[in-house]
Amino acid sequence: MVPELEKVTVLMKNPEHVQRVISALRKEGTDKLQVISDFDMTLSRFGFNGRRCPTSHNILDNSRVISEEGRKKLKDLLQYYYPIEIDPNQTMEEKRPLMVEWWTKAHNLLLEQKILKSDIAKIVRESEVMLRDGANTFFDQLHQHNIPLFIFSAGVGDVLEEVLRQAEVFHPNINVVANYMDFDDKGVLRRFKEPLIHTYNKNNTVLEKTEHFQLLSSRTNIILLGDSLGDLSMADGVPNVENVLTVGFLNDKVDERRGKYRDAYDIVLEKDETLDVVNGILCYILGDLN
Repeated sequence: MVPELEKVTVLMKNPEHVQRVISALRKEGTDKLQVISDFDMTLSRFGFNGRRCPTSHNILDNSRVISEEGRKKLKDLLQYYYPIEIDPNQTMEEKRPLMVEWWTKAHNLLLEQKILKSDIAKIVRESEVMLRDGANTFFDQLHQHNIPLFIFSAGVGDVLEEVLRQAEVFHPNINVVANYMDFDDKGVLRRFKEPLIHTYNKNNTVLEKTEHFQLLSSRTNIILLGDSLGDLSMADGVPNVENVLTVGFLNDKVDERRGKYRDAYDIVLEKDETLDVVNGILCYILGDLN
């Protein structure tokens, strides 16, 4: 069905279940399909040539608009909280208050930097952010077939949108929920809009105020893409779900986290910097329409 599922990076606990869901998605057609995806380290690359690629927060943290002192403090936060975020031995309940703490401290540090709205495009252009290989095919296929793409991110919405814009893939079928900046009338960052979204609250509580999923109530089939166990709740707000296929990118601490990812996601992609598998699945679902 999908030759890309033979890749060495692919791990599936239940291949028969995966085949069944993919067949159902194809049979039911594109009118019932939507894609729900994380952004950082899911649609964007985790690394390139042995170096880490930046998240939408890191793009700001590493930029020239942040003072030396500010950069050091943000790096210290990353080094303290990131190991907690990906620790397989702590529960999500234990992690949640610590993630709120991290995001809040990081956002407060960014507020001190008096970032200008007019600088965002240049900050993104000068960064080392990269979308995964095959991203253009992914975004274009969804756009051509009018399949909604809902990006649910704990990153910075203004930065994320600019990354998509500069890659020329920010199509009208895309809707983003993320942490958006609020600028004053001089274009200076004054706060981050509520609600705060972090790795482990990407669920209905954040989406209560948006009508996104209600407007797509006929889209009962879902492909969900994430890189964290917290991403698995991104589709919780979808009414009357019929079929869900979950694809998880396991980018870091692979050996320690493999078991939990294999149990949680239908398909796990280990250290795979491409969207080949996702594109292969889409290509099969779209079938004769391509």
